[in-house]
Amino acid sequence: MSGRWESDAPHGQMAIHPLGWGLVVVRSLLLVGLVFGGLAVLLSLRLIERPLFGQGRPVTPHITQFVCRTAFLVMGIRRKTVGKPMQHRGAVVANHTSWLDIFTLNAVQRIYFVSKSEVAGWPGIGWLARATGTVFIERNPKRAREQTQVFQQRLLHNHRLLFFPEGTSTDGLQVLPFKTTLFQAFLTPELHDAIWIQPVSVSYKAPHGADTRFYGWWGDMTFGGHLVETLSVWRQGSVTTFYHTPIKVSDYHNRKDLALACEIRIREGHQTNLAGQ
Repeated sequence: MSGRWESDAPHGQMAIHPLGWGLVVVRSLLLVGLVFGGLAVLLSLRLIERPLFGQGRPVTPHITQFVCRTAFLVMGIRRKTVGKPMQHRGAVVANHTSWLDIFTLNAVQRIYFVSKSEVAGWPGIGWLARATGTVFIERNPKRAREQTQVFQQRLLHNHRLLFFPEGTSTDGLQVLPFKTTLFQAFLTPELHDAIWIQPVSVSYKAPHGADTRFYGWWGDMTFGGHLVETLSVWRQGSVTTFYHTPIKVSDYHNRKDLALACEIRIREGHQTNLAGQ
């Protein structure tokens, strides 16, 4: 992400009652056991999988999916999926609300996130990202060619790469204009005629009585504070994931038009989801 999005209406923290703190403790322990237990299983299987399949990952992504689906049961957040993940070779783009998107999008299909290189060094999160096959990129024009080659290798190995073109998370009530830089990688001769991009709209419904932006993560909000507040709610809200019709990259000749086509679909789907909640 390029920087935290700021809102003119800051999010006020919700008071946590004693029962809420109990939920935070229980759910935190369950999530830690689930995530790091899953990571241990994944790394063990990867020791076998990597020598046999190299870049291919026929087994370990199923572990990631199981962990993410179970995490929603632990947190009590309901999930709804509209449409179907594409079967074509290619990438996925989505709007970005918070860290919950990682669980939301992994729960539905086998994907590999594209993230800024700094994340690789974050304690805990960096380990999880590397283990699950995240592609790390640098904001360095000198590395652009090398990073495009990595994209090509992963996509042509049938890895579905997912990135957030907004470049930052928001309050969940809007979709920011898309940054077009990463779309250029799909227009190379090796990929232009070979892949598709599927736009995905992700919309969250806040718990009853809570701020409509409850699940959004922006501005100076900390990960720890947002996590605690999220886990403290007994009657949680829900998330809807809308999978749009895939877009054929070869139908577009420049990155701006390709990015705009994805943005329009995601923005429309996002507003439709919010209106129907």
